[in-house]
Amino acid sequence: MSFISGFFQRIPPVTKNLAGICFVVWAAMALVPGIDRALTRWCAMYYFTSPGYMPFQLITYLFMHGSFTHLFFNMFALLMFGGIVERTLGSQRFLFYYLACGVGAGLIQEGVSAIFIHKYTAMFPPETAEEIITRGWSLMQQHMTFTDPTAHVLNALVNTPLVGASGAVYGVLLAFGMLFPNQPIFIWFIPVPVKAKWLVVGYVVMELAYGLGGVADNVAHFAHLGGMLVGLVMILYWKKKGTFNGHWMV
Repeated sequence: MSFISGFFQRIPPVTKNLAGICFVVWAAMALVPGIDRALTRWCAMYYFTSPGYMPFQLITYLFMHGSFTHLFFNMFALLMFGGIVERTLGSQRFLFYYLACGVGAGLIQEGVSAIFIHKYTAMFPPETAEEIITRGWSLMQQHMTFTDPTAHVLNALVNTPLVGASGAVYGVLLAFGMLFPNQPIFIWFIPVPVKAKWLVVGYVVMELAYGLGGVADNVAHFAHLGGMLVGLVMILYWKKKGTFNGHWMV
């Protein structure tokens, strides 16, 4: 217990609070009857033409998770890498970085979704496509959908909620890999340590392969890449401005 309490005491405040909020939200959704549907309705992120879309969802979706496994792996990565990145960037800059990566991830996922939604919308007359989206929203609230496969896909693309801190967490992982590229990381299924920079490259390649391959695994791979892309731009900008004051590791 002393080791665990000591570990949490060493975690800087923003990382600790971000993880704590995610755990509290997940616990509330798991334990309080009815709150899961209300939080999903208002705080998950929907496509911008969905009846459920609200602009603030670009922030709130980061604090929601669909399962304990989803929550655990995101928060494990945040606690492992976020504390080090927060100490390097400073708490205020780290919070801005984390939220910016999360918002950027959501926007890029929306942009990628727009390509597929345009494709399926074009298969229907405009009024029919609009009706599918509007009626489909009501059906989704009842855990129902259309029997027509094309209408089903269009409805799912527009009205399925996006949740999870993965985009922001991938941004944190990218920052760690850029700031400490040669830091060895031990991964349980690899017998030798992997340098942080190669771990980041591996994640990029994997997410691109899954995303471009159209793997139907209910994972927003382009949101992950979006978080890393936003993080890359910010880290390079801060490096150019001399923000890290000698913390840049090579």
